[in-house]
Amino acid sequence: MPTPNTKNPADMPYRELGRTGEKVSSIGLGGWHLALKSVDESLSLRIVRSAIDRGINFMDNSWDYNEGNSEIRLGKALRDGYRDKVFLMTKIDGRSKREATRQLDESLKRLKTDRIDLVQHHEVIRFEDPDRIFDEEGANAALLDARQAGKIRYIGFTGHKDPHVHLYMLEVARVNGFTFDTVQMPLNVMDAHFRSFGQLVLPELVKQGIGVLGMKCMANGIILRSKTVTPVECLQYALNLPTSVVITGCDTMEILDQAIETASAFRPLTADAVAALLAKTAKAATRGEFEPFKTSSIFDSTASNPEWLGEEPKRKQELMQA
Repeated sequence: MPTPNTKNPADMPYRELGRTGEKVSSIGLGGWHLALKSVDESLSLRIVRSAIDRGINFMDNSWDYNEGNSEIRLGKALRDGYRDKVFLMTKIDGRSKREATRQLDESLKRLKTDRIDLVQHHEVIRFEDPDRIFDEEGANAALLDARQAGKIRYIGFTGHKDPHVHLYMLEVARVNGFTFDTVQMPLNVMDAHFRSFGQLVLPELVKQGIGVLGMKCMANGIILRSKTVTPVECLQYALNLPTSVVITGCDTMEILDQAIETASAFRPLTADAVAALLAKTAKAATRGEFEPFKTSSIFDSTASNPEWLGEEPKRKQELMQA
């Protein structure tokens, strides 16, 4: 695996994944787009394999993406030796140990692998989520068992709603004697102005040596509708932060080309260049209009499907019945 300052033949830069010692491509391939209605299976396989052939080694996915079809397609794409070329990540929604275990086992089958490099608790968006996850019968117990069994290697969490929920998740983990390997969160030119993960959470992750996974650098194109920045500027801004990897969705070969070319040509931005980007986006970002995942429930898949979370802890149920 290349060192952080070397590049593969496709000129893809690699970065350290926190304190894990892993090297990951500065751009990661988002999994949700792989099974959109506009992306047929042959195109999705082509996107994945082309990305890997050109140096992208970080694969993002989730148990709930497109009713499991994103994982199924990725599993097919990783046949014929491609699995060993990537750092494979997926996410689970279960908050109970039982539901998390069930979802993880399904993900392993869909991805056609006996190990997943990184599994993350998905959509930590409510203040009760950390307490449920770290209950003695909670989801983190399931992931610890899976790690002990060799089914997974690293553990992280994701969320898109409020940086204070992320900080609480880190605190609950600390109280339970646990440190996450990675954290995934929105990092973009709008976030810097509104309920900012970059300002509140990012410094803490860097301090703890936790791998930073940036997402929603264009918010699925919504940020571009502000007509303040270009796709390349969005990618450059996120790459300029202390991210281990910036995950971006690619539903065409042209968008994949753009992401790879931007990563390959990236050089750290000057302070003046960053200030100029933030000045252009300040007015549009003020109320979170172009980050609706923070200000609405539209992006909250577990709100629409609460059964994915699993049962509440037994002790809390017993308190209600007492």
